[in-house]
Amino acid sequence: MIAGRLSAGEEIEIVEGPDDICAPLLTDDNPHCHLGRVSERDRAAANDVGRFLKRPIRPGDRFLLSDMRIPHLRAVFASGDIRSGCQGCEWEDFCTNIAHENYREAAISWDRK
Repeated sequence: MIAGRLSAGEEIEIVEGPDDICAPLLTDDNPHCHLGRVSERDRAAANDVGRFLKRPIRPGDRFLLSDMRIPHLRAVFASGDIRSGCQGCEWEDFCTNIAHENYREAAISWDRK
């Protein structure tokens, strides 16, 4: 499970195009992960997060999830400050509901010792 790997401290690598989360969908005849609008949303999300973190987010960047100050990112996501990549995404309502429930059911933990 990807959330478990991230919670355990696995390093994240920013990629351009489909990632490990998209992998199960790539067997579809026409996976939406390859559509231009997905790439546009990915760029918008990277710009939003980069603006918040005060550093550009680019393909090839590697970092630990804890380095991203997850509680703060979650707060600005819930407030709508880093949501431009969500415009037109089929998951937008789902993610909004999770954020409005204070991430109670989120599978990624950031409180590691």
